[in-house]
Amino acid sequence: MTGTSRAARFDEAFSALPLIAILRGLTPREAPGVATALYEAGFRLIEVPLNSPEPFESIRIIRDLLPTDVLVGAGTVTRIDDVRQLADIGADLVVMPHGDVEIIRAAVAAGMICTPGIATPTEAFAALAAGAAALKIFPAELIGPPIIKAMRAILPKDVRLVPVGGITPTTMEPFLAAGAAGFGLGSALYKPGSAAQDVRAKAVEFVKAWRALASA
Repeated sequence: MTGTSRAARFDEAFSALPLIAILRGLTPREAPGVATALYEAGFRLIEVPLNSPEPFESIRIIRDLLPTDVLVGAGTVTRIDDVRQLADIGADLVVMPHGDVEIIRAAVAAGMICTPGIATPTEAFAALAAGAAALKIFPAELIGPPIIKAMRAILPKDVRLVPVGGITPTTMEPFLAAGAAGFGLGSALYKPGSAAQDVRAKAVEFVKAWRALASA
């Protein structure tokens, strides 16, 4: 896949499995084992939030370790300086908790895929105009399926809506029915200190749940 654009790689990864692994609290020492476990379970989208220990080093390690069919990057990106540092280490993804259009534009200008957090149609349209590749619906515990269904009715049909926050294998179905395209998975997949084999087992559960829903 060398030479393929990040946008095309993102499309392929999202089509393969639209589940984003959120590894908040991951350390560089744990990164290879956890990342390998996720890859072997089928995950192709991985983020390490920047409020983790040494996040840039973990991102660099995972990016160097895994093939290019995986997109690797950062979550909880809140500063343009973070975007610059991510570009320097070859990161693919910039995932945000909010919809700051300046950060979105900086990520797009650096050639990275940006998924900002939004909670309203106003934020959604502003993020799309700035170049967002998908919209992180956050927090999903607050913005439930009825609101996502309402947004789905007025947003362009090809916009990917990705609920994040409190998602488990048993809570995906109503969001999917409302128009979600994928999910960001946090503590139900990985908690600080989780062993790689435990992450693998949880990842397999999520993959099975997603594939059952997608084929229904």
